[in-house]
Amino acid sequence: MPGLVSVKTPPNATSLRTLLAGTENGGGSKRAPSPSPSVSRSKPTKRTPDKTHIDESSLDNPDLGPFLLKLARDTVASGDNPNKALDYAIRASKSFERCSGPGLELAMSLHVLAAIYSSLGRFEEALPVLERSIEVPALGSEQDRALAKFSGYMQLGDTYSMMGQLDQSIKCYESGLRIQIEALGDSDPRVAETCRYLAEAHVQAMQFDEAENLCKKTLEIHREHSAPASLEEAADRRLMALVCEAKGDYESALEHLVLASMSMIANGQETEVAAIDVSIGNIYLSLCRFDEAIFAYQKALTVFKSTKGESHPSVASVFIRLADLYYKTGKLRESKSYCENALRIYAKPIPGTTSEEIASGLTEVSAIYEALDEPEEALKLLQKAMRLLEDTPGNRSTIAGIEAQMGVMFYMVGRYGEARSSFASAVAKLRGSGESKSAFFGILLNQMGLASVQLYRIDEAIELFEEARKILEQECGPCHLETLGVYSNLAATYDAMGRVEDAIEILEYILKMREEKLGTANPEVEDEKKRLAALLKEAGRTRNRKGKSLENLLDTNSYKTKKESAKRWATFGFRS
Repeated sequence: MPGLVSVKTPPNATSLRTLLAGTENGGGSKRAPSPSPSVSRSKPTKRTPDKTHIDESSLDNPDLGPFLLKLARDTVASGDNPNKALDYAIRASKSFERCSGPGLELAMSLHVLAAIYSSLGRFEEALPVLERSIEVPALGSEQDRALAKFSGYMQLGDTYSMMGQLDQSIKCYESGLRIQIEALGDSDPRVAETCRYLAEAHVQAMQFDEAENLCKKTLEIHREHSAPASLEEAADRRLMALVCEAKGDYESALEHLVLASMSMIANGQETEVAAIDVSIGNIYLSLCRFDEAIFAYQKALTVFKSTKGESHPSVASVFIRLADLYYKTGKLRESKSYCENALRIYAKPIPGTTSEEIASGLTEVSAIYEALDEPEEALKLLQKAMRLLEDTPGNRSTIAGIEAQMGVMFYMVGRYGEARSSFASAVAKLRGSGESKSAFFGILLNQMGLASVQLYRIDEAIELFEEARKILEQECGPCHLETLGVYSNLAATYDAMGRVEDAIEILEYILKMREEKLGTANPEVEDEKKRLAALLKEAGRTRNRKGKSLENLLDTNSYKTKKESAKRWATFGFRS
């Protein structure tokens, strides 16, 4: 958790940062940017009743609170009995409340109590404790009050993150950042830490514009306060490169990665330089600069093999990148060979390899097998990845992504019922975790709609396409190719229900947009022309090149219902 201010703690009390450090576990493996990098995603444990009887009279001793809080921290650190640590923390909080009343000591004890609840996987019980800690009117200096509130909001954000509720998590981080800026000003180096933390959360939620603005702010603060080529600036440039890559700005991403690599070289961080080389290779691959990408990957591979060993997951990850590159350059035998090399490493993981790392690698390899037109093999890898991941709140977004891929595989091999079930499960998980407004969610709804069409569940398909359309219009814009694909599917479904006029109106808009974006000679434009011509012939009409506003058209048609369903799939195609 980023720091706010250094304050004088009450006598005989352990500092807040030390207490939190004792109750939070750091993650040791590299993974995608997370809004809670300092808190491990704990597995829920079976709840056992707190057996220790609390003697209410003993809680009036003013020395008892600090003593119990120290016991709680020591018990957690030893790993002996987390439920005993929980009991100590509960009693400490009660003692502080009775002896010193509202104040920093009580807020600190509540933070520790919530951290222990989280370590036990009891997130729902941690939430009200943290909310109460924020509401506690901390006595003392203004900085003391700011520290208590800032720490409470950041820890609350971490807890929501572990529950998979990214929207709530981001709101808490934003509240913490506002408090920190009020206390320190907007150019303090500690503000940069919190901005980076919040930017990582936005990246995980695929909110790249917000993440980019925060990264720019951190880099501005570094220019003012940090030494040239600092490790902190290098970390922020790597995050900024990730954001630029996600937005398709590959040249800017490459620039940030090169600067980050120079900083790491200056600080003697050989392994980190290799990790950046992998990212540089990814950018070159996106730019179709294949020789430069191979050089970057091979350079990273040499370092990983010498520093981490031949069987390290980092080596497997580079094999996967090389497999993807060789597939894209048409060298399918080499591509499959690198996939097999990666799978051999995942089949016999070295000690310390997490199940999340293996599942992520298997998922990436499955995508390459899908591209190689081996959907059954891809499905086996995805199913294996699913078995490795526990269905905990923190893993649900990852599991939803795998289920979405499985749905695509099932669809490709004609198993439409299983495809729809996989998509529906992924949709439910993303809705539950507050991730129902992203472009990915809109695309997922479109895919589920296609499966519903194949099962002749036309009413359901229309609902899914219309929800996907609204999301993609908001996230990507009405002229984006993904949005136009959903419009096309919606038009096809209207046609299947006998709503030919509605389908024609939408398709005329789509064709106009595709002609503007792709040109009249593009194969996709030709396909749309043929579909439109078939419908116009059926309706006895000619093409209306003016058309009317799609917004008005869809608003009018969204609530129309017709029960008759003319199943003319051969006439009108669907787009995945």
